[in-house]
Amino acid sequence: MNRTEIITAIAIILFVAFVLGWFAHWLLHRFTRVSQADLGELDNMAQALHEAEETRDQAITYLQQREAEMTNQLTQTEAELSAAMDGLRAARQEAEELRAYVEKINRD
Repeated sequence: MNRTEIITAIAIILFVAFVLGWFAHWLLHRFTRVSQADLGELDNMAQALHEAEETRDQAITYLQQREAEMTNQLTQTEAELSAAMDGLRAARQEAEELRAYVEKINRD
C-alpha cells in the first residue's frame, strides 16, 4: 500500500467514525428528549417539594417552641411542688411540736 491509499483509508475510517458518532448523538437526543408536559410536571413537583419543606420547617419551629414552653412549665411545676413539699414538711413538724406541747401540758 502506498502513501495515498493509506491516507485515503484513514480518511474514510475517520469519516465513518464521525458519521457513526453523529448518528449515535442524534439517536440519544431523540430518545432522551424531555417534553414540555414533563417539564411542567417537574415544575409542579419542585413547587410541591418546596411547600412541603416550608411546612416541615414551620412544624419543627412550632415543636421547638412548644417543647420550650412545656419545659418551662415543667420547671415551674417542679419548683411549686418543691415549695409545697417544704411547706408541708414544715407544717407537719410544727403540728408534731404542737402535739407534743399539748400532750406535755395535759400531763402536767
